[in-house]
Amino acid sequence: MNHLIIGNQKYSSWSLRPWLVLKEFEIGFHESKIYLYKTDSKQQILKYSPSGKVPALIYTSPQDEKLTIWDSLAICEFLAEQYPNLELWPQDSFMRAEARSVSHEMHSGFNAIRNDLPMNCNTKMIFTNISEALQMDINRVGAIWKNLREKYASKGDFLFGAFSICDAMFAPIALRFNSYGIKVGIIEQEYINSLLALKSIQEWITEGLKETELLEMCEIRA
Repeated sequence: MNHLIIGNQKYSSWSLRPWLVLKEFEIGFHESKIYLYKTDSKQQILKYSPSGKVPALIYTSPQDEKLTIWDSLAICEFLAEQYPNLELWPQDSFMRAEARSVSHEMHSGFNAIRNDLPMNCNTKMIFTNISEALQMDINRVGAIWKNLREKYASKGDFLFGAFSICDAMFAPIALRFNSYGIKVGIIEQEYINSLLALKSIQEWITEGLKETELLEMCEIRA
């Protein structure tokens, strides 16, 4: 049994990554959502995750042993090991190494994108205050996408053809670029469109919109 603890679907880019893997590979799970940026958010998360951050996966084995994993990429790696038949990573060892390389680059870098284009899947605007550091990050992401799509286009619509953990790692960046009107090349935009067309992504965005509507209702009643 898989229990995934996530943050707001409007804001939590890290939560989206393992959630998307679970959804796209049809791995059974149930979720608990903890709203971020509230006075008791960290205390609520600490009930599940020793880091006090989301996401966290609580896995219960058939022998009723429990394990908690509290990092998005670590969760995805664990799922890949638990469900090897689903091929969460590319099956080919060279492709898999390449997928891991760019996924880890995503996991540890691109600070300008994170800081200047915060995740908000309900935002729609044209962001023009692009610093040199941000443009460098945008260019690097675009280069990764373009290179992989050109290399593996015959295998499918995603970075390595079939959807993989690598696409889940980059999905929040695609949402950010879409939200802030970041211009990319034709190949890169086609990749963004492929991600946005996923039913799971649309479900995530819809749930984020519900959070906004709920907040507005609470403010009106107050």
